[in-house]
Amino acid sequence: MKKVVLTALAVLAVSGALFAGGSRQSGGLTIKPGVLMVGMEIGYPPMEYYDTDSKTPIGFDVSMAKAIADKMGLKVEFVDTAWDGIFAGVDTGKYDCIISSVTITPERQNAHDFSKPYVGNAMAMVLLKGSKITARRPEDLGGLGVAYQAETTADFFMEDYARQGLRFTPYEYEKVMNCFDELELGRVDVIITDILVAYDYVSPADSPFEIVWQGPADEKFGICIKKGNNALTAEIDKALDALFADGTMLKISQDIFKLDMVTAARQ
Repeated sequence: MKKVVLTALAVLAVSGALFAGGSRQSGGLTIKPGVLMVGMEIGYPPMEYYDTDSKTPIGFDVSMAKAIADKMGLKVEFVDTAWDGIFAGVDTGKYDCIISSVTITPERQNAHDFSKPYVGNAMAMVLLKGSKITARRPEDLGGLGVAYQAETTADFFMEDYARQGLRFTPYEYEKVMNCFDELELGRVDVIITDILVAYDYVSPADSPFEIVWQGPADEKFGICIKKGNNALTAEIDKALDALFADGTMLKISQDIFKLDMVTAARQ
């Protein structure tokens, strides 16, 4: 789903400890003893975004991060980080890991360590309801204004089509919510985004949006960790395995998506 390593680092804010887990200390496993510091771009609903108070992070990745920290006997702190600096942040020790809808790709695995996958994902095409746009698959997007979040897998997806000769007008935005704002205002024709995000926007009864195409679920999200941090990777995998085994992951998925978006990630 999300994105790639760039050079800029933009750590915007660090919240206080948001979740009290067990009393066991991390024993040098994490940057702060007893705390799992999580890099996250908190602007990607339904995975990670702020509640109506504009202060409290909520969403799938937030709930999962809290549950992982609890299994590890740690507290959790979220570091709200602009996407274009998020990988640099884990490399330079700004936080222990990235839990922010990061798609596992070979390129990223070369540069970082990853946990086992936890969510399966696919690309989706979103239009306004009643739109005069007749496109119903990515191949039909020639000549249209296509919105997507910059440096995400949606961006890479459209770059592949451009290399194959598809001619469209790209509209790249820093936040995925900007894409939906622009579509609703009629400034773009169509959005390419993750199916998880698309579901969140089309699910309200009064939603002005509709999904007109969904690709295969060939992407999987993982937790990104600094290359060579084998001990932390193993502990996070252990916690994730436990959350799958005891049904917590499925419950979080049902609570957020009303669907099972996690089981396929382990198949």
